[in-house]
Amino acid sequence: MKFRTVPINIPSPFSPDLSLGRFITTEITRGYFLEHNEAKYTERREKVYTCLRIPKELEKLMTFGFFLCLDTFLYVFTLLPLRVVLALLRLVAVPCCGLRGSRLLQPAQVCDVLKGFIMVLCYSMMSYVDYSMMYHLIRGQSVIKLYIIYNMLEVADRLFSSFGQDILDALYWTATEPKEKKRAHIGVIPHFLMAVLYVFLHAILIMVQATTLNVAFNSHNKSLLTIMMSNNFVEIKGSVFKKFEKNNLFQMSNSDIKERFTNYILLLIVCLRNMEQFSWNPDHLWVLFPDVVMVITSEVAVDVVKHAFITKFNDISADVYGEYRASLAFDLVSSRQKNAYTDYSDSVSRRMGFIPLPLALLLIKVVTSSVKIQGSLSFMCVMLFYLGMIMLKVLNSIVLLGTSCVFVKEANMEEKLFDPPPSVASKPTTDKAGFSPASGVLQPTNRLESTAPSIPKSDSDTFLTTPDEEDDEKIINTDTGLEGDELRHRTSKKDLLEIDRFTICGNRID
Repeated sequence: MKFRTVPINIPSPFSPDLSLGRFITTEITRGYFLEHNEAKYTERREKVYTCLRIPKELEKLMTFGFFLCLDTFLYVFTLLPLRVVLALLRLVAVPCCGLRGSRLLQPAQVCDVLKGFIMVLCYSMMSYVDYSMMYHLIRGQSVIKLYIIYNMLEVADRLFSSFGQDILDALYWTATEPKEKKRAHIGVIPHFLMAVLYVFLHAILIMVQATTLNVAFNSHNKSLLTIMMSNNFVEIKGSVFKKFEKNNLFQMSNSDIKERFTNYILLLIVCLRNMEQFSWNPDHLWVLFPDVVMVITSEVAVDVVKHAFITKFNDISADVYGEYRASLAFDLVSSRQKNAYTDYSDSVSRRMGFIPLPLALLLIKVVTSSVKIQGSLSFMCVMLFYLGMIMLKVLNSIVLLGTSCVFVKEANMEEKLFDPPPSVASKPTTDKAGFSPASGVLQPTNRLESTAPSIPKSDSDTFLTTPDEEDDEKIINTDTGLEGDELRHRTSKKDLLEIDRFTICGNRID
């Protein structure tokens, strides 16, 4: 067997004419051609462009989500009291008018009255909580202890938000469930007491969180505030180097929206408490301004860096944030339909984990304790402020509804607005064009997750599962017969519109 020698440009180490000068000359003059691996370098360039687009696309989503949370938050102060008053008037008028055949209250009115009673009871319970005593108690703790407490409060807040909406939904359904159905609950009053206890405890937790942040603002060396801000950058380490699917990223984006809006309200509470202590001196506001800017800037920077590297490491396009906006817009538009099965504020709570009742209760407590209302002029100012909030709520709702219609139209989701509400017994199907009626989004039919069967579940029980690497390898091997089909059945991915609650369980939720 003969071997043919191939000449090379670089001299062999065993070549007799090898010299140091020739080696240096070859190293200086040798060349290479990048077009020989054009696909690789094009992909690297697209990743750079994607990272550059992430801040713009992310802030579009964050801005839209912020105004969604603001609309839900303003609803508690503006329209909810009016709806409660109308429901109580109906409750009195229907028996007086002799309308025996009609229901006393509609299901939506029952939910509004329950929310109003929860707010009134919790506010009366909050009157026994001394904010000043809590502030001095927290201020007497060491810096490290306060840092640990603040981290524990953040985790507890997420757990409360995850479980709290289930408590409220259970109360609403128990109070409005048709009477002809067999009773399978413990009663309305126990559910109501659980909801009152939850809202009160969650409000206390947020109050401790705001008090800790207030202590950090008022510390002399600002060491605690610096440590708390550095905690945001630790979040990058815990998120960037994990495997993320598109649905996982959507869940994280919703939690970031909720976290940013909650931080803004906490900063507002801190500013109100500090301004009260300094007799509403406007000069002190400029003392707080640098710290407020530092908190907001660090939050935005962490979100941008985190999302940029997550999309880079998981090969996710920046266009996915447009799909996220369309999914949030679909919730808003669908809640305005005649066949709507939930209120929009509750839809936002399930989607983002943002429950406005505890936060609104705390803000009312802080405002009423900080601002003294005396005289007719003060009452006139309060009425004008309330009318201004109503106008702001209406204007924000109109702009959001118009913007949401545009997003839904661009995503070709108009037909899904007329689909019937999802039922537990109904099984989602996909037509030939790739539309899933249960999701409201266009799904490609040639992908694995769209062809796999899915188990029918209710919206409140839908969780996101991300398969591990071993499961991915088993799913890819489609030649394994029945075993592969069962694995695909167990690891079928959910659509964006099926992710309806905020969780903190990372990438895998079993």
